Amino acid sequence: MTVPGLAPRAGLGGIIAVWVAAAVISVVIGIVAPEDWRAAWMPVGLAGCLILAFAVQLGVGHAEGFLRRVAASVLGALVVMGLFGLGIGLISLFG
Repeated sequence: MTVPGLAPRAGLGGIIAVWVAAAVISVVIGIVAPEDWRAAWMPVGLAGCLILAFAVQLGVGHAEGFLRRVAASVLGALVVMGLFGLGIGLISLFG
């Protein structure tokens, strides 16, 4: 009788963690950065999300689907930061 291999851990938690980090980074940029520099700091925040995505997915320790999980993390972070950036832009335009 053979022992079945362990089921791989789901990577969804790590993906959502990067999305939440992107939201937090966007809010911090919106509060801390001067109004003229907010758009310049958003790509820096996204680069931080990319590094975080690599670190989280390497910490999972499962090679299968690594690139797909990193891509989903970064793409989701891009969408989250884009929506927050749109909101920050509208607030600064009308506020």
